[in-house]
Amino acid sequence: MKVIIVEDEKLAAERLQTLLSEYDASIEVIACLESIEETVQYLKKSAHPDVLLLDIHLSDGHSFEIFKQVSYNKPVIFTTAYDQYALEAFKMFSIDYILKPVTGEALATAINKLKSVSVTFSAIDFTTMLPELRGQRYKKRFLGKVGQRLFFINTMDICFFQADNKIVYLVDKEGNRYVVEHTMDSLEEQLDPQQFFRLNRSFIVSIDAIQQVKPYYNSRLKLTVKCVTNQEDMLVSRDRVADFKQWADA
Repeated sequence: MKVIIVEDEKLAAERLQTLLSEYDASIEVIACLESIEETVQYLKKSAHPDVLLLDIHLSDGHSFEIFKQVSYNKPVIFTTAYDQYALEAFKMFSIDYILKPVTGEALATAINKLKSVSVTFSAIDFTTMLPELRGQRYKKRFLGKVGQRLFFINTMDICFFQADNKIVYLVDKEGNRYVVEHTMDSLEEQLDPQQFFRLNRSFIVSIDAIQQVKPYYNSRLKLTVKCVTNQEDMLVSRDRVADFKQWADA
C-alpha cells in the first residue's frame, strides 16, 4: 500500500509514519507534504497513492481546496483537531475522519476499512458519526476588552473581526470595538462557517452584517457593512471571490 501524508506539523507527520510502520511495515509512505500548493503540484505530476492521509487545516488554507485544483478519485483518510468538517469530508472519497491526536487504534481502524471496501469505493456517511465527534462546538460568546474593562459579546451580535498590527478586534452590531485574545486562524476554526466568512487576512465578517457587495479593482469585491459608517475598505481577496459567492448564495 502506498500512502501520501499531508501534514504541516513535522512531529505529527513523523508520528503518522511511525503508526503506519507499526501497523504494517510494508506500507510505503511515498511522500510527506506540508501545504495545499505542494500537494496540488505533486498530484498533478506524480502517480496517485492508494490512500491520502490528509490534515484538514494546513498553513495555506483548508485542504479541501486541493480537490478544486486537481482531479483525485482515490480514498482519503482525514485528520483534524476539529469536528465541524465532517460533512464536507463526506463529499470526498472519505474512508475515515480521525480527530487528533491520532492514535494507533484509530489509524488501524481506518486502514482496515480501506482494506475491506470494494474496488468500486464509495464514501462513508459521517453524518451518523457526528454525535460522537462533537468534541468542539462553535463559540456562543466572546470575552472582549476595552481598556481594563471586560465585556461578554454573544456571537449572534458580532458584525466582524479585524486584525490590525497583530491585534484582533471584534466589532459588534452597535459599532462597539473590543480587543479579543484570539488569532484570525483560531477564530476561523471556532466560528460557524455558515454564519461567518473570512474575506482576507484581515477580516472575518458575519453574513447578517453585510449591507452591500460591489465589484472592485483587480477582480475583488468590496463590502459595506451595517455596523459602521466610516470603515476601512473591506475587500474579498481575488482568490476567495468564488468561495464567497458560493457561501453568500447558500
